[in-house]
Amino acid sequence: MKHFPATPDFPAWSHRLGPMKTRLVATGLRLRQTTLAQLELRLGNCLPGRWLDKPATGPHSRDRIYPLSRTFWGWLWQMLNHNAPCREVVRQVQALCALQGGPVVDADTGGYCQARAHLPLPVLEKALVVSARTATQRAPTLSLLGARPLKVVDGSSLRLPDTPANQQRFPQPPNQKRGCGFPVMKLVVLFCLTSGVLLARATGTLWESEARLLHRLLATLKPGDIVVGDRGFGNFVILALLAGAGVDFIGRVPTNTRHVDLRRGRRLGRYDRVVCWGKGPRQGNWLDAAGWAALPQQREVRIVRAQVRQRGFRSREITLVTTLLDPQLYPAEELLAAYAQRWRLELCLDDLKTTLGLETLKCLSPAMAEKELLVGLIAHNLLRCVMSEAAQTHQLSLYRISFKGALDALRQFNHALCQTRCARRKKELWAALLLALACDLVPERPGRREPRAVKRRPKYDLLNRPRVRYRDRPRRSVRRSRSNMLRLI
Repeated sequence: MKHFPATPDFPAWSHRLGPMKTRLVATGLRLRQTTLAQLELRLGNCLPGRWLDKPATGPHSRDRIYPLSRTFWGWLWQMLNHNAPCREVVRQVQALCALQGGPVVDADTGGYCQARAHLPLPVLEKALVVSARTATQRAPTLSLLGARPLKVVDGSSLRLPDTPANQQRFPQPPNQKRGCGFPVMKLVVLFCLTSGVLLARATGTLWESEARLLHRLLATLKPGDIVVGDRGFGNFVILALLAGAGVDFIGRVPTNTRHVDLRRGRRLGRYDRVVCWGKGPRQGNWLDAAGWAALPQQREVRIVRAQVRQRGFRSREITLVTTLLDPQLYPAEELLAAYAQRWRLELCLDDLKTTLGLETLKCLSPAMAEKELLVGLIAHNLLRCVMSEAAQTHQLSLYRISFKGALDALRQFNHALCQTRCARRKKELWAALLLALACDLVPERPGRREPRAVKRRPKYDLLNRPRVRYRDRPRRSVRRSRSNMLRLI
């Protein structure tokens, strides 16, 4: 779209060209700044201000079909639609240009994919931090453990397309034959326990331990935070590193490496002791010599053991280790209650991988896979912002707001919001959206068992050799028909 100069080329025709010039300039601005879905009008207040303005130099500095703003919001729209193909964003831009009288857009996805590759990684990192902060401010606070910030850490893994670049950066599991598996990215994330937003993430290969990836996230933690983790993080090195940063820890005791004897140590209550843990003889392969030497030789930790009795299930025993030593400020019941809410992180990971479709990324290079993951995490946080607003508006528990319900409602109400230009009507539709989320609550199911198993069986056989060398096995019905034919002959 061309820009018109301030002084007209034909002064004598200025009274005729004036209205046309104003209309074309307004159309060009609207075409450059908005998308057909117009998600930026509803979710832009959860992100940094003016962070997608056109830069003066470099990528996205020229007037193109896919500027910085449209590229980001188009990619975010893909994530909100279960990681939809790039073709659908290109069709949206074609429809937008046809609606507003813009230029003809090429149907190929190459231009949009190049614009996505030019999205600056620091811009996406900043958007992740600001979206997490916005959702946390809107969410209610917890009264557990003196209302200190509770953050949950855990690890997971994602599959990537089988390309040479992805295989070199994130190799596939060694028990799979070459050409029969997918590159695997290991992911360690920090979640906020109150709002459910993702605060920070670290990625690595299968051979990098979760403790190493958590070590990269220490800079994102603040003094006074409390980190909740599972057995993989409940070791002396992690506790000492967190304590050096002014951060406390609550987690399970790794029973395979630590033997807990509650007859020793300083007694605080029934099954509640303060014991001394030693440093251990082995350094580990993820901590350098200087970091290992800086760790203390021993440290006092608190051991809390409890029996979990649930009707209809076998009793279980849970042994926690924590650096919160004061039983008056941090009662054992509150420690157990904080750890029991760690299951929310598993549900948040399920929202990321299953509901948003991030279990299998689609980008063909490691750099683009990192950006794809970041955009998916931003989409997750923006949905948490909407859920927090609904819970705060209608005075409900944030735990009862459905993530999948919020995603479906946002997509459908967004279609209605795009069809009206009245500001008052848009506020009414947004209020109706929040009311719909408040009415569609997740039922309370205390003690529900969630086994990690699937009922559906795979339809096809697993690939045990490269596809070009694979031969289908004849099925039972085919073998039976062949044998019948041989009998007739």
